[in-house]
Amino acid sequence: MHKIALTGLSAVFLFEMLDNSILTVALPTIGRDLHASTAALQLVTSSYAIAFGLLMLPLSALADRVGRRRIMLVGLAILALASLATAVVTTVEQLVVFRIAMGVAAAMTTPGSLSLAFRMFDADELRIKATTLISTVGLVGLAVGPPVGGFVLAFAPWQVLLLVNVPIAVLAFVCIRVAIAADDPAELYRGPVKPFEALKLAGSVSSGLAFKGAAGLATAGLGYLATLQLQLAWGWTPAQAALGMLPQVAVLIAGGALIGPVVKRLGLDRAAWMSSAAVVAGLAVYSVLGRFGYGWVALSLVLVAAGLRVVGVVAGTSVLKGVPSDRTTVGAALVDTASELASAIGIAIAGTVLATLFTGNVASTWTVQQADQFTTAVTTGGLTLTVLAAALVAWGIARSTSQTRPTPPAPQTTTENG
Repeated sequence: MHKIALTGLSAVFLFEMLDNSILTVALPTIGRDLHASTAALQLVTSSYAIAFGLLMLPLSALADRVGRRRIMLVGLAILALASLATAVVTTVEQLVVFRIAMGVAAAMTTPGSLSLAFRMFDADELRIKATTLISTVGLVGLAVGPPVGGFVLAFAPWQVLLLVNVPIAVLAFVCIRVAIAADDPAELYRGPVKPFEALKLAGSVSSGLAFKGAAGLATAGLGYLATLQLQLAWGWTPAQAALGMLPQVAVLIAGGALIGPVVKRLGLDRAAWMSSAAVVAGLAVYSVLGRFGYGWVALSLVLVAAGLRVVGVVAGTSVLKGVPSDRTTVGAALVDTASELASAIGIAIAGTVLATLFTGNVASTWTVQQADQFTTAVTTGGLTLTVLAAALVAWGIARSTSQTRPTPPAPQTTTENG
């Protein structure tokens, strides 16, 4: 039954990763078909992310209270219905409404996939294997989304890309319904509603969240800057740029085999901080040496991907071990929130630095001066993010040390007899 359950949970994570990547390639087609403005198209993608980000923690808290499996199944039903409804969309406003519904579904299901996988096993080794499997399936979706989406659009309408969610949701629903038992009422959270409880829980597992945040910050910054460099600074076509990112994709997918041996050799805590440090090192390599040729860019992509592959699993497992057993879904939501927030901050910082140092339209043909400005912006933005991410890693190490340091025994008092 565990195999069936993991199939369902993997399908949940596949939906999140595939949905994010496959729709991007269809935005120009959607714009033409629905006569949508650039701002409206941005809302198509941002509405999903906003609903997902805002509702993840409260819906995860609800799942810990009323049942993780129950919330998961309701979310999958919403996903299937909202995705199916896109077949009759005629305006961009309708599409935005359905994208919001999909964001709600993602908030109900994504943290639950990690929480339920964690609760299926008692041993860290089995938990890591389960999480590795789920994340690998998701990363495959992230990798194949754009090329598959482009291929499908050559002969089918864009709605097909969202209709793919329907069979994925149905598969996940059936597998979870059959193979995962309903939550034991004794294992649900029955305490009072605490509006700021998530902040308190975050403090108790802050080291794992710091490592996850550092990785998200560095990865988002590298992805943003490297994509612009390959296409705008070096003149690569989108297809060539996609090929240029293949080292990262290959390591993300194949690197799952590294996680078990790394954790076995280093332990959970050391594996978490060392893998997040590898991500930061990759960004540093790109920031300083990426301008000198693709070989350095490829090296940075490999370092970031290898570190991200490990920290994505071990930091999440570390966080879930640190929260009370009846708050695992909130713990999983904290992991996702840390990653999403850090990614948004990374892109915002890189974009702000670029907008400040680069004059003119970045998408137009550059002068020699603009090319120099871009190089300066990449170095400045990359090193700024490197310093911030390194600070998070250092802080996470300090917190991890303080959280695991044994409490000294209380001094003993002696009574002397005259």
